[in-house]
Amino acid sequence: MNPQDPAVHRPDQRDRPRRLRSSAAVRALATETRVHPGDLVLPLFVKEGLTEPRPIASMPGVVQHSRASLRAAVEAAADAGLAGVMLFGVPLVRDAVGSGATDPAGILNLAIADAVDAARGRLVVMADLCLDEFTDHGHCGVLRTAPDGTVVVDNDATLERYTALALVQARAGAHLVGLSGMMDHQTAAVRDALDAAGFADVLVLAYAAKYASAFYGPFREAVESTLEGDRRAYQMDPANRREAAREVAADVAEGADVVMVKPALAYLDVLADVAATSPVPVAAYQVSGEYAMIEAAAANGWIDRRRAIEESVLSIRRAGADLILTYWATELAGWLTEGTTP
Repeated sequence: MNPQDPAVHRPDQRDRPRRLRSSAAVRALATETRVHPGDLVLPLFVKEGLTEPRPIASMPGVVQHSRASLRAAVEAAADAGLAGVMLFGVPLVRDAVGSGATDPAGILNLAIADAVDAARGRLVVMADLCLDEFTDHGHCGVLRTAPDGTVVVDNDATLERYTALALVQARAGAHLVGLSGMMDHQTAAVRDALDAAGFADVLVLAYAAKYASAFYGPFREAVESTLEGDRRAYQMDPANRREAAREVAADVAEGADVVMVKPALAYLDVLADVAATSPVPVAAYQVSGEYAMIEAAAANGWIDRRRAIEESVLSIRRAGADLILTYWATELAGWLTEGTTP
């Protein structure tokens, strides 16, 4: 048989994956994963007492907002078609139990009402439900002294504070509360409290797999954290993958409407595991350290900023996230709306 005969089919010649990469139009046709503005959530910081935005040195392009600039940022996010905004408050005064978090006139609760008004129903207003920004010790809960003299976070006393906080945030108008403290049974406590108070429609997002990560550093500048030490006694060990399934299952059973993996890029394996099994939507948080690394490398000319941003967010979406919290959300949504890839 003549090997040059066109009737002779050579499998190695037929199998040419590059055909699906041959032009921009063909690549678009074959794209398996896409990011849309409606997949994105913008985290926002609002600081009590500011009259204008204050830049955050370790997060170029991100600011602590005044109440007025927060409204403008929410309006821009809504105009960009984002799914939501996640609000974090930075108070002027802190104490041992985070009293400012449950003060209806506290900065976060005022910001919730401002954001709801500015959004006009066009996106979901989410509020961080935790105490770390409001405590003078910087931990996510109430402290107690154990019998051996060590100071620990009291899980059940903290749940009482969380339920009070949930109700204040719901009354301020929050559509979703984000439980980021990693206390055992926090989802059940908050869900039950909301339902009993007539807020059955308020969503609960559980930070189900939140790791004790080094990538949170710039965030702590953003919220002016007073933390000394670490949170390894309640946030997850970065070495553990199977444990995430246990945490997610518990939060779903306790009534979580959405579950979260945090951080995102260093935990894409965990995110993929959770996305493969979760019966509820899965969020992932592209945290401050991930943001800062790309911005710093781009500022030094070491990487293409836009392509690195797009690729990093795409990887989180590809791993299975339904929602992505990213500080680039509004900017990225603008690029996506342009419909072009550099």
